[in-house]
Amino acid sequence: MSQPAHTARDWLEKLRDLNFNQPIRIMNVCGGHERSITQAGLRGTLPANVELIPGPGCPVCVCPEEDIYQAIQLAQHEKVILVAFGDMLRVPVNVAKGEVRSLDEAKAAGADVRPIASPSEAKQIALQNPDKTVVFFAAGFETTTAPVAAMLAEGVPDNLYILLSGRLTWPAVAMLLDSGKPGFDALVAPGHVSTVMGPEEWQFVVQQHKLPAAVAGFSPESLLAAFYSVLRQLQSGERFLDNCYPEVAHPGGNPTARRLLEQTLDVVDANWRGIGIIPGSGYALKPAFSAHDARLRFPDFNDKARRRAGQMPPGCDCAQVVLGKIYPNQCRLFGAACTPRHPIGPCMVSDEGACRIWWAGGVRERAEAAVE
Repeated sequence: MSQPAHTARDWLEKLRDLNFNQPIRIMNVCGGHERSITQAGLRGTLPANVELIPGPGCPVCVCPEEDIYQAIQLAQHEKVILVAFGDMLRVPVNVAKGEVRSLDEAKAAGADVRPIASPSEAKQIALQNPDKTVVFFAAGFETTTAPVAAMLAEGVPDNLYILLSGRLTWPAVAMLLDSGKPGFDALVAPGHVSTVMGPEEWQFVVQQHKLPAAVAGFSPESLLAAFYSVLRQLQSGERFLDNCYPEVAHPGGNPTARRLLEQTLDVVDANWRGIGIIPGSGYALKPAFSAHDARLRFPDFNDKARRRAGQMPPGCDCAQVVLGKIYPNQCRLFGAACTPRHPIGPCMVSDEGACRIWWAGGVRERAEAAVE
């Protein structure tokens, strides 16, 4: 295993000593990785022929439009307290001009919408308001969904319902690899997801697709160690899954978190906004917890007519960004119609969205590119 004991400078020197001539594209799946890469300026320090491609690591970006729409309708038309993780409040949906297009706008129009930072806050709000129905719009990947599972296992108040939009990370990468045109030569896998599910969850990248892979943490040292590992594998012809985050990501992951996920949730086919249905990529409440399923409690707002393969707003290329097909500043709306103050697409909303990260990193102008 690689141990990121070297300094960032040491890893950069080792990277440069590899002397690659051909272009190499490394996909980093995690939004947290992309934020660390941008904040540390790592792209500018790597050899010019090494590209870092942001991948499908932003749960806010891929949350289906119909789920956000349902949350907005519940907040507006039912006497509920709607709680959600803060980033979800600003994600827009496609509606006619003048209609409420986000939970923030629903809140401004008088709905009781409250941002929370953890499932325990949702439970506390339900306990503090026993005469109110509380709906927890829970969107996120494995690291966010595991605490939701723990809350369900512990028991929740009768007045708390879950509108779950949980997703698994690896099936999106598997979909890209199975397409035959993944657009990358090596993978840096997400550290936090590996902490929960185990690094070996990414073994399929090596075994089935013969690509180098490494799990990374969020420090420049860990990320550079992972970049060095996959580049060295490409140069030597070796293929293995390297764990460059061993202090946190342990074999088998977190047994308690995995047990709670299996105990409370089923893995189902799920829609990703702008991408479509990915088999086995979502979570749903098990029948034993159906009494707390908001989709069953409020079926009128589960509008199947809005299932348009998770359509993005007109002109928005967020789906191409999420899939690593284009860079954020190659979106047709980047920096013009779409900014963090006035986001059009979901990738400009979340601090895990690549467009928002690039904007915060100082990229302000759009670059020309043909959308695939």
